[in-house]
Amino acid sequence: MFSGIVEECAQVVAIEKELENVHFTLKCSFVDELKIDQSVAHNGVCLTVVRIENGTYTVTAMKETLDRSNLGLLQVGDEVNVERSMMMNGRLDGHIVQGHVDQTAECVSVEDAEGSHVFTFRYAFDPEMAKRGYFTVDKGSVTVNGVSLTVCNPTQDTFQVCIIPYTFDHTNFHTFRPGSVVNLEFDIIGKYLSRMMSLTGQQG
Repeated sequence: MFSGIVEECAQVVAIEKELENVHFTLKCSFVDELKIDQSVAHNGVCLTVVRIENGTYTVTAMKETLDRSNLGLLQVGDEVNVERSMMMNGRLDGHIVQGHVDQTAECVSVEDAEGSHVFTFRYAFDPEMAKRGYFTVDKGSVTVNGVSLTVCNPTQDTFQVCIIPYTFDHTNFHTFRPGSVVNLEFDIIGKYLSRMMSLTGQQG
């Protein structure tokens, strides 16, 4: 489990394909603190550390993960938002993030807001998935590339987020342009509520 508070950007230093899997090797400041089998969120995707050597660590993504997220688009040199799993004795500064990406979205605009930035994202809207909580609500939570954010001005298939300078500088948001593909994880609380409502409706 994660909080959506990104620790830093890791850099992809190697990519190796093995059958349907892809091994990503990255470097960041806390490599020496990692352990084999540890969970780390990469652009919001929970992946397991499988190798640590020479100041780098390696994680493996399977086909399902590659199809559902933007990890398959990564290239050597790219920046990836990383967060280690949440410690239960700490503060939940973001919101409850599982590290299970639901789908991708496309950045459609980046606007200057007198120091901060307003990003607009569009995602494929599916009415059946929406019934299960796969949608955004005004002032609700959403995870974009692993960053816990508050939704603004949602429509059926778009939403906006406001990014302060610190977040812009310390995550890979500063690399986003119109057309950039990002990972989305919708709020787990909304999913549970939608599921409970659907079951209540069925019973009624």
